[in-house]
Amino acid sequence: MKTSISRTLKTAAAATMTAGLLAAGAAAASAHVSVNPDDPAAGGYTHLTFNVPNESETAKTSELEVTLPTDTPLTSVSVKPIEGWTAVVTTSDLPKPVTVAGATVTKAPSSVVWTADAAHQLGQNEYQAFSLSVGVLPDAGTTVVLPAAQTYTDGTVVKWDEKTVEGQAEPEHPAPSFVTTAKDAETAASAPTVAPAAVVEPAVSQAPAGAPAATASTPTDAGSTAGWFGLAAGLIGLAAGVTALARTRAANGKTTGN
Repeated sequence: MKTSISRTLKTAAAATMTAGLLAAGAAAASAHVSVNPDDPAAGGYTHLTFNVPNESETAKTSELEVTLPTDTPLTSVSVKPIEGWTAVVTTSDLPKPVTVAGATVTKAPSSVVWTADAAHQLGQNEYQAFSLSVGVLPDAGTTVVLPAAQTYTDGTVVKWDEKTVEGQAEPEHPAPSFVTTAKDAETAASAPTVAPAAVVEPAVSQAPAGAPAATASTPTDAGSTAGWFGLAAGLIGLAAGVTALARTRAANGKTTGN
């Protein structure tokens, strides 16, 4: 009986240790800088959230730099404020002009750097979420890579810039990235259907060549026309009444004379 209980306790202890090691391994594997877009639809705007854990046992995270793409530039970049952190967006010349939403772009935001004050640096078992609002997103199926550099108070800089290859093991320091999806219905519906320079005249239609020009009337014009017709009809009726009265008086005069 005692032997059975002892074996059961040893098995339970081994299982607990194994589960703990697996959990620790899973945490270590997932503890890297990542990015999550709330809506990766092409042609639109999205909120990017960078989750940054502190992985050092002796130092704190004091700075994060995210490099923005230049081949598919994000022409609009806004930073969500974080207490105790200062953010700087740098705009640079692109290696070559790029067409974005029908416009030629030669400059675009190239990086964002967040720097913490001493009281808000990330310590052990801490993480911070850094948010950006960006657009316009490139064509569907585009992998947007956003390399990051995490700086610690001891001077160590960890670069999260390794490319992830499908079918291969994840690298030690993968670059944050996401893939754009097809345009959503709202974005597609809001796209312009005519060139910006085109002018559309409402309530005017083109008639075939040689056809007489159509005259448009408004409710006010119709009311005025009806009023004129009514006045004319009244005048005609008045004239008829006067004529009838005159004839009646002339007839009576003749009768009296006879």
